[in-house]
Amino acid sequence: METEIKIPSVGESVQEAILAEWYKQDGDRVHKDEPLLVIETDKVTLEIVAEADGILKIMVSEGETVAIGAIVGIIDTAAASDTAESPPAEPEAKSPPAPSPESPAEEPKPAEPVVVSSTQQILSPSVRRVIAEKNLDVAKIIGTGPGGRITKSDILLYEESLVCDQLPLAAEERTPKAEPEQIIRKPMTPIRKRIAARLLESKQNTAMLTTFNEIDMSRAMEIRTQYKESFQKKHGVSLGFMSFFIKACVEALKEFPELNAFIEDSDIVYHNYCHIGVAIGAERGLVVPVIRHAENLSFAELEQAIVDYVAKIRENRLELADLERGTFTISNGGVYGSLLSTPILNIPQSGILGMHKIEKRPVVIDDQIVIRPMMYVAMSYDHRIVDGREAVTFLKRIKECVENPERIMMEV
Repeated sequence: METEIKIPSVGESVQEAILAEWYKQDGDRVHKDEPLLVIETDKVTLEIVAEADGILKIMVSEGETVAIGAIVGIIDTAAASDTAESPPAEPEAKSPPAPSPESPAEEPKPAEPVVVSSTQQILSPSVRRVIAEKNLDVAKIIGTGPGGRITKSDILLYEESLVCDQLPLAAEERTPKAEPEQIIRKPMTPIRKRIAARLLESKQNTAMLTTFNEIDMSRAMEIRTQYKESFQKKHGVSLGFMSFFIKACVEALKEFPELNAFIEDSDIVYHNYCHIGVAIGAERGLVVPVIRHAENLSFAELEQAIVDYVAKIRENRLELADLERGTFTISNGGVYGSLLSTPILNIPQSGILGMHKIEKRPVVIDDQIVIRPMMYVAMSYDHRIVDGREAVTFLKRIKECVENPERIMMEV
């Protein structure tokens, strides 16, 4: 019997995918629920697992575009069992034939006598020793001594001539050879094409503007350090700073609903819920999974949702539904060391918050210069729907909530 390997549906808007990678080779034995291949669409990357045990027959190669529902391979479930065949018997080693008693071993021939040239007859012992040590060709040395005898000066002149002859070659070897310039051309993946198209669309179709502020992370860091162990023991996840910012954004979005709204044609669509997208860098490109109804979730539930999404991205299990219906986005460039950046709107949303690296800086508090862990934050917004006053006040509200986490009632 045979089990077909089909490209599954990942959403109504997706009609085709690229077979990005086979984890197995044609003819390999596979087991049920074992990952077989990865497909890539313009929105998600997804692993496909084996539905049965058997021998894999690959029908579509890596890199090919396939339609949803297409058969890319077969698992032969009626293949031979795992019993290994006995290895073929090795041929007997043949012993070398014994020497014939009738043919006696050949006796070694005596070494031929070394002929001493006539030139060597006129060499002094000291000159002969130098020539032997330096392995010089006597026939190429011109003697200038009495009767054409070779002197030590003749040897020095000969060695200098050898050096001069090798200089042009050495200079040529030291000169690096000009290698032809090389380029590598690779087609853009569907996800990269989609990212490029959406970023370009965002720049062209929104009146994007960015406002900046900075946040003193001292109190948030103190609370995180104080409750880190108890939080981990109680909820099974680590307490990170992203949940602080999600909570702060939820509070600010309640006060400024324009940042949680879309423009559709000539209408403004307001949302009475907060579906917060969290930008996560993946191997194949940036993805923004959505934490739904973040206004109803605790700190632990927010952190667990982030952990679950990171695992799904790493294991190529992210679904199209995980990326849909976001109303506001948070991007954390600080995990890569970014000190300040301008995030681009995730259309059709009207706001995106950019977090950055926490860095100790001198600040003035109560007329005193002190060192505090500071973070620059940036908030890009669509000026068509959000005025500058609302945007600046919105970001200031986030700053107040993060600097005073008690105001957002953290559960520990």
